[in-house]
Amino acid sequence: VLRFAELAVRRALEDLQRRASLVYDDYREALLANPGAIHLPLAQLQARQVRMAELDGQAIGFTVVLSRDGETYELDGLFVEPDQWKHGIGRALMQDAFAQARAQGAKAMEVLSNPYAEGFYAKQGFSRIGTVRTQFGLAAKMCCELA
Repeated sequence: VLRFAELAVRRALEDLQRRASLVYDDYREALLANPGAIHLPLAQLQARQVRMAELDGQAIGFTVVLSRDGETYELDGLFVEPDQWKHGIGRALMQDAFAQARAQGAKAMEVLSNPYAEGFYAKQGFSRIGTVRTQFGLAAKMCCELA
């Protein structure tokens, strides 16, 4: 089931993000040293910018989609429980994010991708348009045309 996330699941989604983010050794030390880096802002939940996938009443993934200017949207986060990877949940969340953004008039969606997720985003229609330095290292800046 895909639905808008509610305030009551905020902590569960942050914990999910933490589990998914700690899978890769490259980021583990920095994430553990900066526990505040994983934070789902209350305002995003209130503004219905967070969509979640749930299975048997449990959150198994979520996206955060933010409008930049009404035409370009940003996928600010896509996280899936590690034991649910490779089951189509990320793809379903991505298609849902595209549909939500299109319904609001989006023409394009951008994302900053770590090296491990770049192939996933390319399969969803994103192309690399640059490289950005983040607090956790280099990320590919990618864009997908939605029109």
